[in-house]
Amino acid sequence: MRALRITRHQSAPELVEVPDPVPGPGQVRLRVAAAGACHSDLHLMEMPPEQLTRQGLRLPFTLGHECAGWVDAVGPGVSAVRVGDACAVYGPWGCGRCRPCARGAEQYCEVTHGAGGPGLGGDGGMAEYLLVDDARHLVPLGDLDPVAAAPLTDAGLTPYHAIRKALPLLGPGSTAVVIGAGGLGHLGIQILRAITSARVVAVDVAPAKLSQALALGAHATVPAGEDEDTAAAIRAETAGGRGAQAVFDMVGSASTMATAAAAVGVEGRLTVVGLAGGALPFRLGAVPFDVDVSLPYWGTRGELFEVLDLARAGLIRAHVETVSLAGMPAAYDRLRAGEVTGRVVMVPDREHARQVGSGWPTPSIFSGQSA
Repeated sequence: MRALRITRHQSAPELVEVPDPVPGPGQVRLRVAAAGACHSDLHLMEMPPEQLTRQGLRLPFTLGHECAGWVDAVGPGVSAVRVGDACAVYGPWGCGRCRPCARGAEQYCEVTHGAGGPGLGGDGGMAEYLLVDDARHLVPLGDLDPVAAAPLTDAGLTPYHAIRKALPLLGPGSTAVVIGAGGLGHLGIQILRAITSARVVAVDVAPAKLSQALALGAHATVPAGEDEDTAAAIRAETAGGRGAQAVFDMVGSASTMATAAAAVGVEGRLTVVGLAGGALPFRLGAVPFDVDVSLPYWGTRGELFEVLDLARAGLIRAHVETVSLAGMPAAYDRLRAGEVTGRVVMVPDREHARQVGSGWPTPSIFSGQSA
């Protein structure tokens, strides 16, 4: 099969031929329907060798941690799924035995420390097949389209986990701010509208993303500029100018974190979701009094069920652009340049050809397709 793999340190991924995976005891092989492209993938491409080693990553490996598809083969002892089942893949794979894993929070596994799972420690879904280590990491999709569901496993789950933590602050009269209205942010806006009564303010540098944010339910938008000016504009959108009860920084750069700290109100919550690597000074005067600062990672298996339920109810949907496996290197370049307004989703070449050339129905959430 063909797979998009990082084969050299600090280099672009390469499309190579690798053997089809064969499921062993307890394992499941998935015929990949779709795999989302994430900024985390760009960080992996750029990461120095010593940092990759610290995170338990060894080259080469296949990219792709947002995955969905159909069960294609099962190993001995697997009875929880059957061939043909449509499933989403829960991405952070833990040991299954430690305390966090026991409550479904495998992203905080005490053994793998976040380095398990497809595309983040093992071979991912930017390929024709994906080997899943355990059936517990598969969530049934039912009637959900796997292509639409794939990005929800991270770009939907990660904001959902962060927002659930802030729910006590997001009652009537509150304001929630989403900084970065792209892949994570455009779903965060919808989740906020679906499960809270907060006024939602979206912030971004790109006019197209701000327009999309309004279309997806944001009550107001603020163009990102100088940190102080942006924060003042955000505060003007909050009750009495007191600042937001919750700010979700979907970027995580030094600039966006400075804006977030200046925009959050007293006793508010500042959640850094993005992985751009910025730092936030935490001292008297750097943030308002009694502000909680949070750095969550992904979400629990139970929360993924809830995210998919929101999608099934029509309350959230990923803005998806499908790209063939062969087109993914160019798509990552566009992602790096900030030219993607939603989520690029890889559809393997055989499925992509069927979809665009053989009359497959195209869900309305698709913004476009490219070869």
